[in-house]
Amino acid sequence: MRQRSSASIDSAIPGHSWFNIPKSDARLRFADPQFGFVTPLARFFTVSFTDEKVRSVRMSPQIEPLLLDDTLKVILDLQDQWRKAGWVPIRLNDYPSFADTPQWRAQLRDVNKVGAAYWRAGDKYQLMLLAHRFKDNRRPTEERYLITLGIHRSRGVQ
Repeated sequence: MRQRSSASIDSAIPGHSWFNIPKSDARLRFADPQFGFVTPLARFFTVSFTDEKVRSVRMSPQIEPLLLDDTLKVILDLQDQWRKAGWVPIRLNDYPSFADTPQWRAQLRDVNKVGAAYWRAGDKYQLMLLAHRFKDNRRPTEERYLITLGIHRSRGVQ
């Protein structure tokens, strides 16, 4: 992973579980030949290792808190990439995929709620996508949002 990366990230520690954060903004190019996708640049991006193998990735695919329209644009683009690459949404009864609807906008605007969706790529990977309102002290009069994306091996959840 580090050899293909344009972002500098320290080595994993052999025989240990560890995580590292790239030293600059970075985008994820999920390089699986079937299930690949690309995220926007991220400021928060962690890679977890166990015995020098990537165990999971957790990131916020943005470099600053976004306005609601921009948040939905990023999320809907990611979901579109996943659909085209063969990912399928899971746990739909409790966590429907994000959509640009009045209901989704109202849920995201509610400071006490988090939007969540889960996706699976065959029996290989699963991901969690979250979005929630965020108080940005640099822009206290604006509604801003954070997106969190977590990717790991499939746990078999349907």
